Amino acid sequence: MDMPKPTPAHEKLAKLIGRWSGPETMPAGPWAPGGGTALGRVENRAALDGFVVIQDYAQERDGEVIFRGHGVFGWNSGVGQYTLHWFDSMGMGMNEYHGDFEGDVLSLTSDSPMGKSRAVFDLGAAGRYTFRMELAQDGRAWTTFMEGAYTRVG
Repeated sequence: MDMPKPTPAHEKLAKLIGRWSGPETMPAGPWAPGGGTALGRVENRAALDGFVVIQDYAQERDGEVIFRGHGVFGWNSGVGQYTLHWFDSMGMGMNEYHGDFEGDVLSLTSDSPMGKSRAVFDLGAAGRYTFRMELAQDGRAWTTFMEGAYTRVG
């Protein structure tokens, strides 16, 4: 029997692969009353023969890592959606995101006891990508929680 091969849907996630770094901003809000800036460092690598992309993330302020995250991106052919399983240093357990690409933009949403969140990755520019995390209690009135603009560093 021949082993399965990644499909074009899996291959779309390859745009994430690489080491990235860039500025991040948090508008003033409940999580950051005065707003703020940080440096984001992201390492995305292919795993499991190209079926998933694993992300390791660190956010730095004043040269100190203040937040870490670990994600696993994949394609669920059974439901025709991309997935992201996210774990972070807030210790709140795993968040599961689902969504799809529209052009070069991957938009994934999650439902948790704290409300809904949406992760938006714009992969349209070579050697760069932007990221936006949005929150909404009701799933309709989205507000920006954090934005980042990353450049490939490796």
